[in-house]
Amino acid sequence: MNISIYTLIIIALNALCSFKGFKDRSFFETYKFNVGGIKRGEQLRMLVSGFLHVDLQHLLFNMITLYFFADHVIYSIGPFYFFLIYFGSLIFGNLLSYYFHKNESYYSAVGASGAVTGILYAAILLYPGMEMYLYFIPIPIPSYIVGVGYMLYSIYGMKSRAGNIGHDAHFGGAIGGYVITLLIAPQVLESHLWMVILLAIPIVILFVMHKNNKI
Repeated sequence: MNISIYTLIIIALNALCSFKGFKDRSFFETYKFNVGGIKRGEQLRMLVSGFLHVDLQHLLFNMITLYFFADHVIYSIGPFYFFLIYFGSLIFGNLLSYYFHKNESYYSAVGASGAVTGILYAAILLYPGMEMYLYFIPIPIPSYIVGVGYMLYSIYGMKSRAGNIGHDAHFGGAIGGYVITLLIAPQVLESHLWMVILLAIPIVILFVMHKNNKI
């Protein structure tokens, strides 16, 4: 499958913004997600932070994940809804991060994780039988295993709070992609109900853990 121009646009925007941040620390600090900055009225951080990354490895991980799933969404529901899910998931991811850390003015994070997770969830809902190869694993892995595993990794990241990676945004993005996709393509509730339920499980686990102060 040839990569869509719309996927390339998103990858290019992430690369341009991230490399600018790698070279210009002032730019990175000005636009990273930071609770204190947002409280001061710097709302642009909610958007631009989703195009910044900690380092090249972080950028590549998110863009490779996007590459595997984005075109499936585009070919299924079109570029307009693809962008709606991408940016909706990005914003929802940062809103959830803000909710979790609203009393921590120092809290900072960056990354396209929320947006990418939204696209990941959308693709799995639309194509539950999709499979993919991961690194040196010689057999195809069902996409829903990748999706659920990605979310479990996010729970670990939220607990460990390593680096400036926005693990909280993974869940906000997942919720955004999940809800927007169901609104756009409600037929998946009938055709793929088991997948709708399966993908809801990590989201429910997160909120149960948060409510019980486990995360």
